[in-house]
Amino acid sequence: MSRDEDLVVATEAGPVSGVVRDLEDGHRSIAFLGVPYAAAPVGELRFAAPQPVSPWTGVRAAVEPGATPLRRQVDATLIPEPAVPGEETLNVNVFTPDITGFAPVMVWIHGGGFVSGSPNSPWYDGRAFNRDGVVTVSVSYRLGCEGYGVLDAEPGAGPAVSNLGVLDQLAALQWVRRNIAAFGGDPRRVTIAGQSAGATSVLTLLAMPEAQPLFARALAISPTLVDAPLDIARERTRAVAENAGAPATVEGLRGVAPDRLAAAQEAIEQKAKGLKVLRGALAGRMWGPTVDGEVVERATLESLRAGVGASKPLLIGAARDEVGTLADQLPEWTNRIPASWLMRSVVQDAAARRGYLRENRRLLAEGGSVLLAKFVTDAVFRRVVPAVADARIGDEDGGTWVYGFGWRSPRNGWAHHCLDVPFWFDCLDDPAVSAVAGLRPRQDLAEAMHAAAVSFVRGEDPAWPQWSEETRETRVFGANEIIDDQEGYYDGAMPLVAGLQTDR
Repeated sequence: MSRDEDLVVATEAGPVSGVVRDLEDGHRSIAFLGVPYAAAPVGELRFAAPQPVSPWTGVRAAVEPGATPLRRQVDATLIPEPAVPGEETLNVNVFTPDITGFAPVMVWIHGGGFVSGSPNSPWYDGRAFNRDGVVTVSVSYRLGCEGYGVLDAEPGAGPAVSNLGVLDQLAALQWVRRNIAAFGGDPRRVTIAGQSAGATSVLTLLAMPEAQPLFARALAISPTLVDAPLDIARERTRAVAENAGAPATVEGLRGVAPDRLAAAQEAIEQKAKGLKVLRGALAGRMWGPTVDGEVVERATLESLRAGVGASKPLLIGAARDEVGTLADQLPEWTNRIPASWLMRSVVQDAAARRGYLRENRRLLAEGGSVLLAKFVTDAVFRRVVPAVADARIGDEDGGTWVYGFGWRSPRNGWAHHCLDVPFWFDCLDDPAVSAVAGLRPRQDLAEAMHAAAVSFVRGEDPAWPQWSEETRETRVFGANEIIDDQEGYYDGAMPLVAGLQTDR
C-alpha cells in the first residue's frame, strides 16, 4: 500500500495529486478527480476533434470534481448527476487502491441519453471496486449537439464534424492506455463499461476497428442501438441551429454560447410529447453515434456480425422493466383501447405487432398501459441484448454472457432503468439510493452483482454458460417471478430482434 507522501502521480502532461479515503477493513481508495485527457473544447477547439492537453508545471491538485459537459443541473434523473461549471470538460476521475500496483481497470462511461449525465455521480465512485482490487476511471464526453451534431463542410460534401462524443471516448481510452500504469493500473487489462447511453457507447467502441487495441473486455448495462443514419443526425442538428438563430455550420454554432445552444436543443426536444416521444425513441431519433462512414464506418450490428470485437469477452444485459414506470404515467384511457389498436399507434409494421402480441399474450390481461410500457422496454432496450449476443456467435467469439435484472423496487413495483446501477457499484448506502430502491434494498443482491462485475473485470469468465441460439442462457439477478427463468428471460423481446436489421 502506498504511503500518504507518495500520492503525486506523473501524467504525460504533468504531475497531479490525489486524495486518500479510508474504507472499511483497512482498505483505502485514492481519488484523482478532474484530470484532463484532452484540451478544453472552447474557441477554435469547439466543434473540433479532441486535442492534446498543454503540459503544466508544478503539481496540479486533482481533489475536486472536474467541469462537466452537462451545462445545468438536471433534477429529474434517477441517478444523481452533478453539473460542474468550467471549460476543461474533457476529463477523467481515477479511483485506485494503490498507485504502486498493477491492477485491472474498469473505464466507466456514464449514461444520460447522450444529452445529460455526469462522470461525477457519487454512484460512480470507484471505492467499492478499489476495495476489491480494481482501478476505476469515469469519463466525461461531449453531449447533445456539441457531441453528436453533424455539420457539413459544404453542400454535397461529407460531414466536417460528426461523432465528437465518440472521438472524446477514444481519446480518453488512449489517455488511459498511456497513463494508467502511473495510477497503479494495468493498461493490458482494461474493461470498458457503461449503462444506458454509456452501454450504447461501449457497443459502438466494441464494433470499431480503431478502438480494439485500447481495451480487453466490455460490459454493457441496458444498452440501446441509436447509430442513426447521417440524414437523421443532420436534420436534428439543423433544427437546433435554426432554433438558436444560427447557420448549421461550425463557425455558425461556435458563435452560439453553450448555454444558449443547450436551451435551443432542449426546446426542440420538448416539442415532442405523449406518443410522439415513444415513436421518436422507437425510430432512433435521438442524439448519439451516427454512421458517418469515417468515425463510425458502419452500423454496430453490421460491424459485430462482420467479426469486429469478436475476440473481446462481453457481458451484456437489461432490466426486466426498463421503462415500466411509463405504465404509471400514461392516461387511463390507454387501458380501454384494444391492444392491436394501441400497438398500431406506435409501430407500423403489422407483422412485428402480431408477432409481439402472440409472444406476450399474458400482458393483454394487464391493460394497455402495461402492454405499451413493456413493448417500449423490449423495443428500445431488451431486444438489443439478444441481437448483439446472436451477432457475436462464431468460431472466433471471445465469449458473450447475458444477464437480466429482475428485482422490483418497493417504491414503484418495477425493475426499472437505472435501478440496478447502485447494485453493480455496491453503493446502496448512498443517500440517493433510497429514492429509487426503498429503505432496505437487498445488500445480498448488490454483493452478487458487484462480485460478478469484479470477477469479469479481473479477466475471469462469468459463472454461467455463454449465450447460445439454442438455450439463450441468462443469469437473472434478483428474479422474483417464474417468468424470470434462465432460458426465457428475453423471449418476449425476440419477435422484435429481426426489426433491428431494417429499423436503421
